[in-house]
Amino acid sequence: MNRSTFRIAAAPAALLLTLTLAACGAANEGGATDGGGDSTATDAAPEGESLSGSIAGAGSSAQAAAMEAWRAAFESANPDATVTYDPVGSSGGREQFLSGAVQFAGSDAYLDDEEVTAAVERCGDGELIQLPAYISPIAVAYNVEGIDDLQLSPETLARIFTQEITTWDDPAIAADNPDATLPSTPITPVNRSDGSGTTANFTDYLAAAAPDVWTYGEVDDWPVAGGTGGQGTSGVVAAVNQTDGAIGYADESQIGELPAVNVGVGGEFVGPSAEAAAAIIDASPRVEGRSQFDYAIEIDRQTQESGTYPIVLAAYTMACTAYDDPADAALTKAFLDYVISEEGQAVAQENAGSAPISDTFRGNAQAAIDAIVTE
Repeated sequence: MNRSTFRIAAAPAALLLTLTLAACGAANEGGATDGGGDSTATDAAPEGESLSGSIAGAGSSAQAAAMEAWRAAFESANPDATVTYDPVGSSGGREQFLSGAVQFAGSDAYLDDEEVTAAVERCGDGELIQLPAYISPIAVAYNVEGIDDLQLSPETLARIFTQEITTWDDPAIAADNPDATLPSTPITPVNRSDGSGTTANFTDYLAAAAPDVWTYGEVDDWPVAGGTGGQGTSGVVAAVNQTDGAIGYADESQIGELPAVNVGVGGEFVGPSAEAAAAIIDASPRVEGRSQFDYAIEIDRQTQESGTYPIVLAAYTMACTAYDDPADAALTKAFLDYVISEEGQAVAQENAGSAPISDTFRGNAQAAIDAIVTE
């Protein structure tokens, strides 16, 4: 996938308020560890010192709920510190970061080569840090009476969404589900009616995993006429819920009680669990030619690796290892420590439905954050 954007529904305000009230106690749990362990908001300042000052970030609205949750918990644990985040959009966030207007940014797409050149200049004596710290699986949700467990190969899934397969008892679906009793119910494919990064990621998967069937490539706007359109994630989920025989794609955290397809990966079928979504990040290659702390990746949609789920969204947090103001550096370092910590990732999962990063990636990310110079 080449730097696609995406959106995700914001967390309910009441849940964020609950987090804010509870964060102070929660953030005091655990202690500092090495790169593979937990690093919490209260570990940020050296012993005997307290964090103070303010930093600003801007960018991806997809990360807005997670950023608000991280900010609330971090400030509760560090009451003299202020973190702001403007969900102005990925491109706006990258522009503000590259100009030096903000200390960090969130982006649904990693920096391209031209932007990396600008980042090298912006970071001065330091290096660019770029981490896919926010991961969200896209579920293929369905509503078929009597079917609670469904397996689909990439080719079969693509043929459903191109409307080549039109009933649930089609031989291709039966071949993927040899023990199931499939109804002759007509298939109603549901897609986003608005331009969507979720669509971009889903079609990128179809184009990579079933290129002979899905010939439309990676697109933001759904290219196949004749299906049912839903406005936003909520519209897709509502349409699937309301129609027997429907199938659609949406952020896994938003599908509620709908079952999700287990998609074919190698010789097995894998569902959109947090663990499998995190595993695909570890299994995907880094973009070639990047610096040591730039973890831009190309998601391996064609993976054959066991236990990976390849239909995911990955959004980036970017910063520098050096800042003109050491106070900015110290606060940025502390905040990013919290973002990648086990606690911080759990907070994002609870409030934004994201999948926590793996311990393996946490170790890599921790090495980058530890490189931030604070003196």
